[in-house]
Amino acid sequence: MTVRIEYMENFSPSCERNKQAIYQQLAAYLPQSYSIFEVGSLSGQHALHFTGLRPDILWQCSDIEDNLPALATNIRHYGGESLLPPVVCDLINQDSWQHSPVDGLYTANTLHIVAPQLVENFFTVANKLVKSKGKLFIYGPFKYNGHYTSASNADFQLWLLERDPNSGIRDFEWVNALATEARFSLLNDIAMPANNQLLVFQRD
Repeated sequence: MTVRIEYMENFSPSCERNKQAIYQQLAAYLPQSYSIFEVGSLSGQHALHFTGLRPDILWQCSDIEDNLPALATNIRHYGGESLLPPVVCDLINQDSWQHSPVDGLYTANTLHIVAPQLVENFFTVANKLVKSKGKLFIYGPFKYNGHYTSASNADFQLWLLERDPNSGIRDFEWVNALATEARFSLLNDIAMPANNQLLVFQRD
């Protein structure tokens, strides 16, 4: 089904640009009948694209309560049977973290727009939801040994900090340490277009 993106609520041009590149990397880690929980779905564009190509994947979108009506509308209009109605998952509210275990957890462009405590909470959510030997997929920009991967990411950091001093491009080493504490081991760190990375972890 072709999605008429001009009518999609909270439409993101960057999501539209990167969705196929992400899918091409994700596909190798998604066996048949896999279940995914997504944190911070916003418009649901990634979920709509991925499940359109792989309808065998059961995908659960989530977001904060304020974003849920638009997300639900997009899924209702454009989603297939394998894309479930969205649920609330708010990294501030522990009561919203109670969901069924899944084979994998996915998030894109979230860790750099939330406060450090919420990044830590994200890994608590992953620890609660991902089954043994399950996967954790994190897409977005990162720093390595304190250095940005590009001049544009350094400029992006300035924009992020002006928008919210608690946000910012995260150090890969810190994120990897949080993953280790949550019992995930790094499987792959994939360089993506537009100076982003796709981190793939497996539950120990």
